Amino acid sequence: MPKKDDRAHSLLLSRRDLGFLLHEWLRVEELTKRPRYAEHDRETFDAVLELSETIATRHFAPHNKKNDAQEPSFDGERVHIIPEVGEALKVFARAGLTGAGLDAEVGGMQLPRVVTDACFAWFQAANVATSAYPFLTVGNANLLLAHGSREQIDTYVRPMVEGRWFGTMCLSEPQAGSSLADVRTRAERAPDGTYRLFGNKMWISGGDHELSENIVHLVLARTPGGPAGTKGLSLFVVPKRLVGPDGALGERNDVVLAGLNHKMGYRGTTNTLLNFGEGAHRPGGEPGAVGYLVGEENQGLAHMFHMMNEARIGVGLGATALGYTGYLHALDYARSRPQGRPVGAKDPATPQVPIIAHADVRRMLLAQKAYVEGALALTLYCGRLVDEQRTAPGEAERERAGLLLDILTPIAKSWPSQWCLTANSLAIQVHGGYGYTREYDVEQFYRDNRLNPIHEGTHGIHGLDLLGRKAVIGGGAALRLLLGAIGESAGRARTAGGDLPAYGERLVEAADRVARVTAALWADKDPDTALANASVYLEAVGHVVIAWMWVEQLLAADGRTGDFYAGKRAAARYFFRHELPATGPRFDLLESLDTTARDMDPAQF
Repeated sequence: MPKKDDRAHSLLLSRRDLGFLLHEWLRVEELTKRPRYAEHDRETFDAVLELSETIATRHFAPHNKKNDAQEPSFDGERVHIIPEVGEALKVFARAGLTGAGLDAEVGGMQLPRVVTDACFAWFQAANVATSAYPFLTVGNANLLLAHGSREQIDTYVRPMVEGRWFGTMCLSEPQAGSSLADVRTRAERAPDGTYRLFGNKMWISGGDHELSENIVHLVLARTPGGPAGTKGLSLFVVPKRLVGPDGALGERNDVVLAGLNHKMGYRGTTNTLLNFGEGAHRPGGEPGAVGYLVGEENQGLAHMFHMMNEARIGVGLGATALGYTGYLHALDYARSRPQGRPVGAKDPATPQVPIIAHADVRRMLLAQKAYVEGALALTLYCGRLVDEQRTAPGEAERERAGLLLDILTPIAKSWPSQWCLTANSLAIQVHGGYGYTREYDVEQFYRDNRLNPIHEGTHGIHGLDLLGRKAVIGGGAALRLLLGAIGESAGRARTAGGDLPAYGERLVEAADRVARVTAALWADKDPDTALANASVYLEAVGHVVIAWMWVEQLLAADGRTGDFYAGKRAAARYFFRHELPATGPRFDLLESLDTTARDMDPAQF
C-alpha cells in the first residue's frame, strides 16, 4: 500500500510515465489553444493530476482490501457498505473531480478528456470498486448532456456533477445477457407524458446503495407498438426518488432491489438485480416505475452507445490501471525479496540476491512493463482522440478522429482487459507463494481485473464488432485510416535513431498483414466463415496496435538519455521480439479460413 508521505515512489501508477505520455508524447498543452480549454494551462493540468494522486493515495487505496473483504450486504431493506467508501467519494466530489471533464455551464472544470482519463486512472489503480460509482455517474451525465432535454440536464446532471446523486446504466436482463435484442422491460405511456416501466434488470453496478441522495438510472425498455429487436428500444431516466419542479426529492419510485450478486472481484461495487414496477411502491398512486423519455422513442440504443463507448474505453483504462499497480507491486517485491544466488555461484555461504537479479524474474517484469505501458499509451491516445473529435478546428480533422476512435474502441477495451490481466498473473508469479495469499495485494488485483474481459461487451463480442463492423464499414474506411496512421509512424521511425528503423519495417509488415488477412477473410463475403475466429483477429490486430503505440513512445523518447528512456527502449525491444512475432501464427490461422471451432458439433463435447 502506498505511503501517504511518499507519492514519488507510488505503487499505484508512475507519475513519471504519465508525464511522459501526456506532455512529451501527446503534447496536451497544445489543447489549451482551443476555445474549450483556453482557461487551462500545463500548470492546471499538473495540479489536478497531483490532486488526483493525493486523494487516490490517501482516501481510496487505504480501504481497498477492506472493501474486498467486507463486501456490501443486503438485509432485505437496505444495503450496507463500509463507511470508508462514502467518505472517499465525498472527498472526490468536494474536489470537483466528478465534473472534471464536464462543461463549465453545468459546474464542471471542462478539462480535456485525455487529462481526466489520466487523473481517473489513479483512482482505478487505488480502488477500482469505489471508483466505479463516479465512473458510472460521469458516463450517465455525459449521455444526458449529449441527448437529454434542457430540463433533464438541469434536473439530473447538475446534482450528479456536485456528487450528490449517482448514476447507473441499466441494459442487461436475466434472460438477455448481452443480447439486447431480447430485452423485455416495457415502458407504457402515461397521460401526463411520462412512462411507467415494468421489468427486471440484471448486473446493474451501483444499482442500489445509500451513498448518495438519489440514484439516476438510465434504462432501456420497449414502448408499445415499437419494432422488434434493438430497433425498438427506447431510453428512459428512472430516478430512485422522484424529483419535484424545485429540484427537491419526492416520493420513492418503484425501483426495488431484488438482491446483490456476489462476485469474484470488484466486490466493493454493489452489483444488483433491480425490479421495475413490481408494486412495492406506487408513485402517484399508480403502478409502474416512473420514467422520462430521453430523446425519441426507438432511438434508445443509439443514445446508450454514447455511454457504452465511453465506458468501454474506461474499462480498458481500469484494466490498465490494475495491471500497472500489480506490476509496480511486483517490481517493488522483486527488488526487496532476497532469494537464491546467481547461476554460477556455487558457494551456499554467499549472500542471497534480490530475485530481480534472476533473468526469468526480469523477463516477467519486462513483460508486465510492455503490456501495461503499451496499454496506458493506447487508452490515453483514445482520450486524445475524443478531444480531437470534439475540438479540432476543422470538420475533416474531427471526422478523422471519430473514425479512428471508432475502430480503436474495441481494441482499447479488450486488449488491456486480456493482457493487463496476464500482467496481474505474472505479478502473482513474481511473488511466488506469497502472491497467492490474501496478505499480498496482487491476488486481489487479479480477481478485480478478471471482470474486465466480461463486462461492457465480452472479448468475443468485441472481436465480432471489430472484424464484422468496424473493419469493413464504409468499404473499410476506418481500417484504411488506422493502417495509414500506423504507416505514417513507421515512416518516421525509419529515419530515427537506435532500433527504430528496424521496428518501423516490422510495423509496416504487420500492418500489411492486417490488410491482407482482412481481405482474405471477407473475400467470399461469408460472415459465418469470416467471423469464426473473430477473437483471434482482435488479439492479432490488438498486438499490432500496441506495437504502434511502442513505436510512438520511442519516437517521443528519441535522442533522450537516462534510465527512464532506456527502460522504454527495453520494453519496446521485448514487445517487438517476444510479442509481435506471435501475431504471425494467428494471421496464418485466420488466412487459412479455419473453421475448426465453428464445425464442432455441440453433441460431440
